[in-house]
Amino acid sequence: MRPTNLPSLNHLRAASAPEGIKPFHVGILIGPGFLPMDMIGIQTVFALMPGAKIHLLWKTHELVEGFPDWWTRPTTTFAECPERLDVLAVPMLPPEVQNDPELLRFLAEKAATATYVIGVCVGVVTLGAAGFLKGKRVTASHNVLPILEDFGVAEVVPAGKGVVIDGNLFTAGPGVGSFESALLVAEAAFGLQTAQLAEVIIEYDPTPIYGMGIPANADPALVETFENLMAPLVTEYRKGAGLLAPTARS
Repeated sequence: MRPTNLPSLNHLRAASAPEGIKPFHVGILIGPGFLPMDMIGIQTVFALMPGAKIHLLWKTHELVEGFPDWWTRPTTTFAECPERLDVLAVPMLPPEVQNDPELLRFLAEKAATATYVIGVCVGVVTLGAAGFLKGKRVTASHNVLPILEDFGVAEVVPAGKGVVIDGNLFTAGPGVGSFESALLVAEAAFGLQTAQLAEVIIEYDPTPIYGMGIPANADPALVETFENLMAPLVTEYRKGAGLLAPTARS
């Protein structure tokens, strides 16, 4: 039985997102190795929005493994994606997936027409590789901030400063950034009261257990360990920084 056939959840959905109104299309780009924590807040918040239709986007409907062991079936292929999305969101994808030319072409096309674009964590780098960050103020995960300069951004905002908004682009760090960027887009799209209600429903109230969620506040030795752990990945992301989709070069 699909969860949508459960009466208890149908009641919640009907109360928070009644049927019979214009669809609000939310596309979340996933793929092999995507990071679930960078998209779960987006799915959670927008599932409560009126008319929400959430599309987990990938090339096929075959299961993909979020890292690690988070098996997910894409709901919408690139070919099936609505012509225009109300929200396009990009979580962290591994460099092998990010640097795929087909993905970058698709992302460049959909980002150019989406009403709102969200980049979370290293997903911001993917938007850059698709040619979408030129002249923008942006932020991202701590380790990839230097890469953003390769995309001609106007300003790189350090990690820990919250969601950075530049026009219709909302960028954020990992984890809680997916919730916070989604709430701010929900406010822009549906109004403050609707976004506040979503915050109440999901009881969003993060408190860092050790106070080290921001690298600037963390033990320098732990930050160094973190940077060394991510260094091989960062190198691969940097290699792909110049691989722009043809539609994004102009």
